[in-house]
Amino acid sequence: MSLWRAGRGDRYTCKHPIRRGARVKPSNSIRIDLERFLPYRLSVLTNVVSGAIASVYQQRFRLTIPEWRVIAVLVRHPGLSAAEVAAHTRMDAVAVSRAVSRLLRSGRIRRTMSSSDRRRSVLQVSPEGEAMYREIAPLALRFERDLLDGLRGPELVLLDSVLDKLMTRAQVLASAAQRHAVVERRGPRKRAAAGRAKGD
Repeated sequence: MSLWRAGRGDRYTCKHPIRRGARVKPSNSIRIDLERFLPYRLSVLTNVVSGAIASVYQQRFRLTIPEWRVIAVLVRHPGLSAAEVAAHTRMDAVAVSRAVSRLLRSGRIRRTMSSSDRRRSVLQVSPEGEAMYREIAPLALRFERDLLDGLRGPELVLLDSVLDKLMTRAQVLASAAQRHAVVERRGPRKRAAAGRAKGD
């Protein structure tokens, strides 16, 4: 049974939202089977794959996983701001900011002003960063081929389709959760304002 209900268009809202400050009744009968829990499995798989690829470049280039992700995104999408990099990678903004700072200090990326908006700074991969990328990318692609080697053609097509559907669905649910959180944060302020209005 889903905890979400469809709204207008692709909007989803919580069926049973928890009121701010409300206590959640604990249940002794509910346990998460982590080995079968999809978010946990995806997280572990991501960590294993990222760690395996990172072992190639961390020691040789003294590059962290967030730094590599920033470089990879900027090669694919040059001229992004730090906030846009965070949106593309789904990484925490603080982690992206730290990675960008280290890459700027090492000379692997450059920060310039946008040609269309002089108030906006954008990031570009430097020649040194590009040369490093060209060394790492073939190794990452080889690891991907080895990882998928046990899957047949139809399985690869199905996997790609399933991942796209899961990403779309997750984005819809994440947006719904964020909207609900905003409403919850606004609730106390509205009640306080209403109380002050009555007092007047």
